[in-house]
Amino acid sequence: MQFQQDFKDQRVLVTGHTGFKGSWLCMWLSMLGAKVSGLSLEPDTCPNMFDVIAIRKDIDHHLVDIRDQKKLEAAIAQIQPKIVFHLAAQPLVKQSYVDPINTFETNTMGTAYLLEALRQTPSVQAVLCITTDKVYHNADLENGFVESDALGGKDPYSASKSAAEMVVSGYRGLLGRRDPPLAVATARGGNVIGGGDWSEDRLIPDLVRAIGTASTLTIRNPNATRPWQHVLCLCHGYLLLMQKLLRAPDQEFQSWNFGPSDFDTVPVSELLAQFEAGWVLPDINHVPDSQLLESEFLKLSSNQSKQYLSWHPAWALQVAVAMTATWYKAHLEEQNMADVTRAQILQYNLDIAKNA
Repeated sequence: MQFQQDFKDQRVLVTGHTGFKGSWLCMWLSMLGAKVSGLSLEPDTCPNMFDVIAIRKDIDHHLVDIRDQKKLEAAIAQIQPKIVFHLAAQPLVKQSYVDPINTFETNTMGTAYLLEALRQTPSVQAVLCITTDKVYHNADLENGFVESDALGGKDPYSASKSAAEMVVSGYRGLLGRRDPPLAVATARGGNVIGGGDWSEDRLIPDLVRAIGTASTLTIRNPNATRPWQHVLCLCHGYLLLMQKLLRAPDQEFQSWNFGPSDFDTVPVSELLAQFEAGWVLPDINHVPDSQLLESEFLKLSSNQSKQYLSWHPAWALQVAVAMTATWYKAHLEEQNMADVTRAQILQYNLDIAKNA
């Protein structure tokens, strides 16, 4: 598999490892032979990806609230990682309206606490902080954001992630002066689909729940246009960027976009139509939420990642939808989901090679 020479037998820490993206990343790293440690809260949904794929037994599992600075520092001192992927977050826009303080404490101060702990840990060589495509100041223009565009945030979630970007920027000089220097970058990804997501107020999990219970699917805005991509496309980008940080820690660029092609930046209604090829869709009810200040249009430019990392999503949206539907169907059929997940990772690796 690609990346084995960089990650095999290396001590890798994934924060937020019990989450949807974290579980996929831990499975891929485990398949590469990395010595994976995870640091997170317990999963907050049932079912959840982390338990369904039984990845707990393959990694060094730590339950730590990233807002608890002392426990965080103690856990990192024990793990002594070389490589860190920081995914721990309060990831839901709607929840950020309900509990903005927790959102800022987790996403912004949690990032500061982590970087301070890593600054004191000489074993760490590189850290990648995962933020979001929503960090940009969005005026609903139909041009793709580039990494140098202004940051912003219309809601507590987006603002907390934009603030996390500023925390990373503020710590970069401190980490670079450490002996040995610690390389740090941020990754901004588009809207993610893929098997194993059961979060509330997300389109595909809500669709799967509606299908499973033969109930109506409620959506806020069928015309909202987003950069949809499979979770493995993002994990692929994270691994490539970490590879670059390890090999060239003084690399020029500090933040990186990972988004799909323009053809795969589509409205909610079109994404649902693509799922109709493999599912019998439920009745759909459009209920706008005037309290959410969501942007109508969001698109990323990934030219920097394509040029300097040779990153391209191996799966276009049609394939991403098919793989997502296949995963959930396998779960409903009570298949071995660790095997199903590994098979999809292996297939993605084959498709990387084909597209190289």
